[in-house]
Amino acid sequence: MAKKFPHNPSHPERICWGCDLYCPAKALACGNGAERTMHPVELFGEDWDSFESLLDAPSQVEQLSQAQ
Repeated sequence: MAKKFPHNPSHPERICWGCDLYCPAKALACGNGAERTMHPVELFGEDWDSFESLLDAPSQVEQLSQAQ
């Protein structure tokens, strides 16, 4: 079973979030690349988990293009 993913960790820059290992940023064990995977809070801000509601509804542009 996968570890529970933290929504707003105190120091996300210290950990690689690429897999369930959650390795320290300078000691990656999985070998999936040279750089650590950033936490969504680093990329999108503290409200990153509220974007899901915006993704459910198609935009007006998509609705217009599908109607034509």
